[in-house]
Amino acid sequence: MRERRDARERRRAREFEAFAGGAGGRLLRTALLLTGDREAAERLLTRALARTYAAWDGLGGEDPYERTRQELVARYARSRSARCHRQGDGDGPLARLTSRERLVVVLRLYEGVAEEQTAAALGVSVERVRALCARAVLTVAA
Repeated sequence: MRERRDARERRRAREFEAFAGGAGGRLLRTALLLTGDREAAERLLTRALARTYAAWDGLGGEDPYERTRQELVARYARSRSARCHRQGDGDGPLARLTSRERLVVVLRLYEGVAEEQTAAALGVSVERVRALCARAVLTVAA
């Protein structure tokens, strides 16, 4: 019985390590785009990956990348850094965006998430997502 459980844990760890190794770079880039800070991005990603690992056996057919990205977005939206983020904070092309605009730009333009999914993730209407994205693009382009 114990050998089976140990074998299952080793298999689970190998599967998760393969996933994290393959998707970690892109997920870190997403977290970095959201936070604008490498240290904060690494913390955010570590927490999101920990949640994904904890739920690994229960994912069923769910895409672990999507699950981790959803966790990144939810954690960022609830985080102190998102609440404290103001236009003009940080460096880079997204520095002038609000946290909500950053979320929309990262999800829609970097990750390619559909408007409907982005709206559902943020708890806003599709029209609001369109407006936020348009305003963010204009801000970045200016």
